[in-house]
Amino acid sequence: MTGPGGQRPRRSLKERLAAGERLRGALFRLPSETLVEMAGVAGLDYVVIDCEHGPADTALLQSHLTAAAAQGIDVLVRVGTAEPALALRCLDLGAAGLIHPHVDSAEQARRVVAASHYPPLGERGFATYSRAGRFGTVTAADHLAAAAQTLVVAMVETERACAAAGAIAGTPGVDAVLVGPADLAADCGFPGPETVRALMSGAHEAARAEGRAVMSIVPDEESARAAEQAGAQLILFNMAQVLMDTLRTLARPATPGPTCPPATS
Repeated sequence: MTGPGGQRPRRSLKERLAAGERLRGALFRLPSETLVEMAGVAGLDYVVIDCEHGPADTALLQSHLTAAAAQGIDVLVRVGTAEPALALRCLDLGAAGLIHPHVDSAEQARRVVAASHYPPLGERGFATYSRAGRFGTVTAADHLAAAAQTLVVAMVETERACAAAGAIAGTPGVDAVLVGPADLAADCGFPGPETVRALMSGAHEAARAEGRAVMSIVPDEESARAAEQAGAQLILFNMAQVLMDTLRTLARPATPGPTCPPATS
């Protein structure tokens, strides 16, 4: 299959993961096509648009996807819990994949796969006249081939889910596992960080044992390097934290500057 102008399309995130690449992306909760463009210009591999904790407005999402396409950067969308209708619309708009929160069991993993893929693997409604099908200008076969590259990330966010991480990751159609540290801590009653880290490490090990990629959400470059050294293939920078840390640094310089003389006029 070729893209516009006879050029071969760029490799999908799924293909790049299968080739062993480590990919870096940015998580955005604030609607801003400019931030998406900046991520592409900076050279990140993907962005995540958060429709769980951010605005689930598909008109805004389409604008973000259009901006991303112009910069050659892929978009994953985090949908809400058990939202197959939203998942369908996100994929029809051209999202490269979906992140599904609160997957606690293999049965729930099968449901999110069903919402993310066409038959026979899933139950997604078929349409080629959407933006993903280039408004009806591609063949059904080409559209099916492109849709098969949809990346499915299951979020593990409870102690129960961590215990079932191997079964969740091993579900056909699940490509990666992301442990949500905040929800996991809340589920465990906010124990010490060592407890949460141990649960996360166990879930990551189970995912890798099933041959699935690990996605890790991080606040900075140091944490990103540590996650990659631990085996994560997908690094996701929490841009709300990155931006707030940067703004706080700008607001409070580390060393006081020279005192300005009093105005004389």
